[in-house]
Amino acid sequence: MKPRQKRIAIIVGGLASLGIAAALLLNALDSNIALYVTPTEVAAGKAPQGKAFRIGGLVKEGSIQRNDMTVRFIMTDTAKDIPVAFTGILPDLFKEGKGAVAQGKLDAGGVFVASEVLAKHDENYMPPEAKAAVDAAQKK
Repeated sequence: MKPRQKRIAIIVGGLASLGIAAALLLNALDSNIALYVTPTEVAAGKAPQGKAFRIGGLVKEGSIQRNDMTVRFIMTDTAKDIPVAFTGILPDLFKEGKGAVAQGKLDAGGVFVASEVLAKHDENYMPPEAKAAVDAAQKK
């Protein structure tokens, strides 16, 4: 093989390796991304189908029902309500009427099955997207 052919083979091999690495990186990022969606957007059908996403808002007063390790509650942005089911241990700061964010998927019955629930970290905290959605819903 001539030196010129070796250089071309090395360049082609390097570009192919770079392309494969970029494809794997983009695939990993796409599968791990969790979009934030409000209860109003979920009710309007704008939630990703078959993919994990985050839903945030307020835990509706009087909606928490506990059954062994499964907790059912309603997430609201004061305009629309979405039922949520979570199996596991909830954060200590999780309470009715307070802000929360849940990550998971919608099931066929329209119930959001959460794999993770995050509660606010202080008395005045609410995710910026949830705060904007609650403010917009209250103005209507």
